[in-house]
Amino acid sequence: MIVCIAEKPSVARDIARILGAKVSHDGYMEGNGYQVTWTYGHLCTLKEPHDYTLWWKSWDLDTLPIIPERFGIKLIENEGYIKQFNTIKRLMQAADGIVNCGDAGQEGELIQRWVMQRAQPHCPVQRLWISSMTDEAIKEGFANLKPQDDYQSLYEAGLCRAIGDWLLGMNATRLYTLKYRQAQRQVFSIGRVQTPTLAMIVKRQMEIANFKPEQYWVLSTIYRDTLFTLKQSEKENDDEGNKSQRGRITNEAEGRKALESIQNRDFEVTGVTQKAGTEAPPRLFDLTSLQVECNKKYSFSADETLKYIQSLYEKKFTTYPRVDTTYLSDDIYPKCPTILQGLTPYMPLIQPLMGTKLKKSKKVFDTSKVTDHHAIIPTGVNPANGDMTLNEKKVFDLIARRFIAVFYPDCKFATTTVNGKVETEESLDNGKTKKGKLEFKASGKQILEQGWRDVFAWGHKNRETISDDETKAEDEEKTLPNFQKGEHGPHTPTLTEKWTQPPKPYTEATLLRAMETAGKTVTDEELRDAMKENGIGRPSTRASIIETLFKRNYIKKERKSLIATPTGIELINLIHNDLLKSAELTGQWEKKLREIETHKYNAQQFIYELKMMVWQLVQQVKAEPRAPQPAQPTPDAATPNNNSTA
Repeated sequence: MIVCIAEKPSVARDIARILGAKVSHDGYMEGNGYQVTWTYGHLCTLKEPHDYTLWWKSWDLDTLPIIPERFGIKLIENEGYIKQFNTIKRLMQAADGIVNCGDAGQEGELIQRWVMQRAQPHCPVQRLWISSMTDEAIKEGFANLKPQDDYQSLYEAGLCRAIGDWLLGMNATRLYTLKYRQAQRQVFSIGRVQTPTLAMIVKRQMEIANFKPEQYWVLSTIYRDTLFTLKQSEKENDDEGNKSQRGRITNEAEGRKALESIQNRDFEVTGVTQKAGTEAPPRLFDLTSLQVECNKKYSFSADETLKYIQSLYEKKFTTYPRVDTTYLSDDIYPKCPTILQGLTPYMPLIQPLMGTKLKKSKKVFDTSKVTDHHAIIPTGVNPANGDMTLNEKKVFDLIARRFIAVFYPDCKFATTTVNGKVETEESLDNGKTKKGKLEFKASGKQILEQGWRDVFAWGHKNRETISDDETKAEDEEKTLPNFQKGEHGPHTPTLTEKWTQPPKPYTEATLLRAMETAGKTVTDEELRDAMKENGIGRPSTRASIIETLFKRNYIKKERKSLIATPTGIELINLIHNDLLKSAELTGQWEKKLREIETHKYNAQQFIYELKMMVWQLVQQVKAEPRAPQPAQPTPDAATPNNNSTA
């Protein structure tokens, strides 16, 4: 008998149906030589400190650091979980073979491996690895089962992540709580990814609070209903020796003087240039970019988006969601016409593509950029035939349009730049005059051929957000009148007073991007891709990290902005160790975890480095001036969640 184990009952039912296991039993289904059972996500977890020794049960600085010689796992204390595990164990110990049908990712591998370690089967284990839950994908996956050993490095990376989170969470939480808590029974929860994420929010908040606005003036003029702004050379300095930005004047007197010098004088067009350009379709979605877009467009939290896309995956409408690539492997290209034909509600957009060879761009199809899973795309299952909630329809619509758009032509546009000048004349003290000029510039963008933009305009009155970056300012896409070099005429100059603005608070969208790039502001997609291996957290865990910060009252939401609470600010101010709150350093850890997954770094070396880091951290904080010790917190309130990657 072959035992198949899935991560949840709904997935097990689909697999059982495909395999012909139609007879239902308590905790599994059977038939056609198969028994299909399931977990409920995590049934097992790493042991808690007191499971190793009672000495580690009490919260006391003298017991730190807590570093087990060898880590163990245990069943989660839940009556339903224990009952289901006993069923799994009985089936596995009598099995002729096992197929691991867990979620095809690092966490899914860890969940199933831990259950099998506890169940102790004595038969070969194979791995089902699929990117969608369609019947075709499941059948193809079972026809191409892989040995479990092929995924050993994936398991080791997941195990190292769990142990790292345990070591730092258990030790640092107790350490800072015991050292710095006040009279109230307060717990300072510290996490490997949670704390640097909070530190980014606090840092941004401090930058905003400490920001000192600076006054400046912008000289501009209107000629033929077009706004021209003063164009200054990079070499020109203001009175304080600072380089001037375009149109920005830091001295009001100089601004007034410049304004007076061009009044009642003609404006002359000195040059008109047009440059043709093309704009490729936006990238396909990985999980982070989908969460960013849903937050910007629909104000969905990262966690909400993850739930919606996970549901769409389980309902067979979209492919595996927990991915960090925006590319498709080359073997997907022949399947694309069939996928498109399944998107019947979008047939007006798909019809122009039918009967022609689909465009194949290297920005979309590149096997070298795909590891375990490709970008999130539709499966080709007709969305009109399924049960989707309203919010799931919104998420699916974004994914479907992105997929359709990559086969459309590039958008063609023309950028027009118009330069102009106003001659000036200044009276000098010696009675002579000094002639000069002030130069101005206006630019506009005109769409010549919509190309892929038609996909996003179809069915909507207004243009949708079509990229992961902030929508461009409207004045960058305005169409300018037809200007001729040498023409001149009256104009209306103005001097406008302005103030520099502080940085904006993080939203979930901008925080997700900051986590992806270890706190660096990056808008270029290719550069952002290159930095992903140094990002903090994984696409599948970033949503839970943000939710953890909310639950622990470290941050709150004001409209769309994420604001650190006094408790969150206090915690970050208490931590002087950069390892705990540096997004860059945490990103280096994440890179090592990815390298473990790809056989480029040794798992044992990673654990050794973690243990040494925790030991050094404990000694350093212990040596700091000791705070008064109030009553001990209750274990229930203080025990970190070992299943979290916080």
